[in-house]
Amino acid sequence: MDTRKFALIWGIGFILVAASGLASRPASGTGPERSRPCRGGNARWALGLFPVNILHNAVHLIFGIWGIGTSKLWDAAKTYAKSVAIIYVVFVVMGMLAEPINTTFGLVPLHGNDVWLHLLLAAPAAYFGFMHRDDRTGHRA
Repeated sequence: MDTRKFALIWGIGFILVAASGLASRPASGTGPERSRPCRGGNARWALGLFPVNILHNAVHLIFGIWGIGTSKLWDAAKTYAKSVAIIYVVFVVMGMLAEPINTTFGLVPLHGNDVWLHLLLAAPAAYFGFMHRDDRTGHRA
């Protein structure tokens, strides 16, 4: 797989994640993690595991559109992969810190299961952004 295909797949994936967040059920339950995905309204649980709200879904949608938009150009796809890797590592660190950092000051929840999910999103992006070398000639080995 090349970096352009990575950007396309990640872009589609982020759009699907945004859609799952929009179709998720409202936040409810017991315990601190279940009762406070974020201070703001519209708190929901995507797939019953990941705290989301409308801003969180908007972030996923932006990353999705960005990925699809960059998937036609080598350098743009490489920049996208690097950016996803760096930004999502920052999200991982923020999610492991105490409130208000892990909720982005009450705007976007980054805690709980989002921490490991963001790490799983950052790892392949780091590979394609920083280590993978694309064969831009079109020849396959």
